[in-house]
Amino acid sequence: MNLSDEEAQEERDDGAPIEVLDQYFEARGWACERSGEGEIVASATGSWTQYELRGVWRPEDQVLQFLAFPDIKVPPEKRSAIYESLGLINEQLWLGHFEMWSGSGLVVFRHATILDTRESDGFTLDQAEAIIEAALEECERFYPVFQFVLWGGKSPGEAIAAALIDTHGEA
Repeated sequence: MNLSDEEAQEERDDGAPIEVLDQYFEARGWACERSGEGEIVASATGSWTQYELRGVWRPEDQVLQFLAFPDIKVPPEKRSAIYESLGLINEQLWLGHFEMWSGSGLVVFRHATILDTRESDGFTLDQAEAIIEAALEECERFYPVFQFVLWGGKSPGEAIAAALIDTHGEA
């Protein structure tokens, strides 16, 4: 491989995961835009709220970070209850986690994936779909917990119990 081929390969590797996320967002018809060389932001409508989806690629670490913001901002007086809720929720997650940003009070679902794009076929649409859909499913599943604590006056334990009721049969 001559130098120009190596440079071309590096250029493809540097943005490859963001390109794949862009393709996935466009295929779903979700509005998206690049907010930097290694970053993309999209908007998706869920059952409960509008989600901001953000992919951040760090080629130097080969890490793709995926974030989903479920449009929840926690006022200071409710933060201790939400921190407790986050602990109970995160115990139930296999991939990713919820957190609350201390400065803004925003709740976010975050997952990071190590991708060695130099040694494989790179990041695929199937992988993008798995990461994005898992994030949205968890946001949809736990959104009611946050609402029960913030607006319903429930304790974190009561909110988890109320939100995760298993239904049986059909109505």
